[in-house]
Amino acid sequence: MIPLLAPDDPRPFPDVRRALRHPNGLLAVGADLSPRRLMSAYRQGIFPWFSAGDPILWWSPDPRTVLLPGRLRISRSLGKRLRRQRLGVTMDRAFAAVIRACAAPRGLAGDAADGANGTWILPEMIAAYEHLHRLGISHSVEVWDGEQLVGGLYGVAIGQAFFGESMFSRAADASKVALVYLCQTLRERGFGLIDCQMRTEHLLSLGAQEWPRREFVAWLECSCAVPGDAGTWDDGALHFPVDRPPVTGPVSHPGSL
Repeated sequence: MIPLLAPDDPRPFPDVRRALRHPNGLLAVGADLSPRRLMSAYRQGIFPWFSAGDPILWWSPDPRTVLLPGRLRISRSLGKRLRRQRLGVTMDRAFAAVIRACAAPRGLAGDAADGANGTWILPEMIAAYEHLHRLGISHSVEVWDGEQLVGGLYGVAIGQAFFGESMFSRAADASKVALVYLCQTLRERGFGLIDCQMRTEHLLSLGAQEWPRREFVAWLECSCAVPGDAGTWDDGALHFPVDRPPVTGPVSHPGSL
């Protein structure tokens, strides 16, 4: 049975090991999108995902798709685009515009972004993540062609864990440029990985991998406990990310640390 949580229900989420196998990861229904509830969810490897007309659905799939910032795979064409330094990048400069662009139906122009059509980013989701942004917990990456916003992404940072939510493109490779800069920023800030939630071929092509949920949750217990850097990540500058080779060598899963 899937627990039904009422709004403002004080009960915690059930153990993620109780999540369904079909559909993969469905754990609970209901509750609310308050900062306290969202923070609790992310710390446990749980996230909200639901469509218009549905109650809030909470998920913790197994396996979990993750991306190590030092192992982002940069294609030859993307490397060329980075070296041209045409697309500039900022952070937390236009969060509201980014999340609304992610929520809009995908157009035909630009790259595939995260493979989603954006319809799950409903007005109540936008309001919830804008609240987290005002608290310095959710962050955006913006990609600019001159003064035009052409791509970006947003997610949530807790401790040294970053939970990616969605990305968009209005120009070729724009969302990938955002991801390159995010990975470089997270490496500099000591973040170990990006939670990508669900598997997509697009993410796998960029170097994402799948971890068993138990290892992902074990990693979260350590990473979310580290004091975070809440507040804006906007340093006032326009950046042009560079093509850096991925880190080589074996990857240590949390269970082997």
